[in-house]
Amino acid sequence: MINPKLSRYFEEYSDYHRHPINRLTHKIAIPLIVFHIIAMLNWIPLPFSIGPLSTVAHLVYVAVIAWYLSLNTRLAIIMAVAYWLCFPLAWITPWPVVVLVAVCGWMIQLAGHVVWEKRSPAFTTNLLQALIGPLYFAALFTGDWEAPAQSS
Repeated sequence: MINPKLSRYFEEYSDYHRHPINRLTHKIAIPLIVFHIIAMLNWIPLPFSIGPLSTVAHLVYVAVIAWYLSLNTRLAIIMAVAYWLCFPLAWITPWPVVVLVAVCGWMIQLAGHVVWEKRSPAFTTNLLQALIGPLYFAALFTGDWEAPAQSS
């Protein structure tokens, strides 16, 4: 069951993603963007270590998963695993490939909004929506959330 707070976030996110092609672009772009953000933040070492936490990516990971846990335990666990899998992949991916993934991910994402949705991304009005996007598509995938009717 989705709590009312998460439901409001998903409703707001849905409002910015009505066109089916825009939704499709996001299913491709969001994993690319999540990966590149984790990979790039993993390049930044912390000036101190807190156990296994040694890069900015580790701290951001913990904070994001903690926030997800406050919204929905089941989806947070799914996202924790998915995000964690980005770490070993990032370790073996050459930096030029990570940069190429970043460029491609953002171009696909923005094309969905410019060409099909004709509306700016949700995170331009509420920065938390950048974290809601991956959670939203996980909820669609698991059946925890049903998207409203699509427009064409």
